[in-house]
Amino acid sequence: MAPRGTLEVQLVGAKDLKNMDVGMMDPYCVITYKDQQKKSGVARGQGSMPDWNETLLFTIAGAEDDLSIKIYDQDSGSLDDYVGELKIPLDAIVTDTGCEGRMPPTPYEVTRHDKVKGEITIGLYFNPEPGHESRGDCRDDEEEEEED
Repeated sequence: MAPRGTLEVQLVGAKDLKNMDVGMMDPYCVITYKDQQKKSGVARGQGSMPDWNETLLFTIAGAEDDLSIKIYDQDSGSLDDYVGELKIPLDAIVTDTGCEGRMPPTPYEVTRHDKVKGEITIGLYFNPEPGHESRGDCRDDEEEEEED
C-alpha cells in the first residue's frame, strides 16, 4: 500500500539568489507535487536573501514523485523573472512503513541551465494518514535504548 498523509514543506529562506534584473528582487516560490501547486508569499524588497518562514501543506499518496520548487522574481508591469529551480526526492521521508518522516531545514542549490543561481533552505515533515497500516517499527533507535 502506498503511503498516504500530509507533507509539510517548511520554506525558510534563501541566500545569494541571482538578481535577474535591475533593482531589488521580490522573490517567491512555486512548489509543485504531482497536480498540486502552491505559491509562497512574495518577499518584497528582500532581494537575494529572502526569509519566507512559511509552511505549505500537500496531500501525499506515494513517494514516486519529486517535490519541485521554482523561484521567481516578481515584476510589476512585466512578466515575472524565472530565477531557478530544484527538485527534492521524497522517498527518504515518505516510506511505505507508515512512519513519520522528517528532514530538518536543509540548504539546496538553486540551478538554472545547470548553473548555480543561489541556495534555498527547506525542511520537510511527513505525517502519515491516521489508520494507515504500519509495516515497520516507527520508534527511533534512541527510544529503543531508553526502554532497555
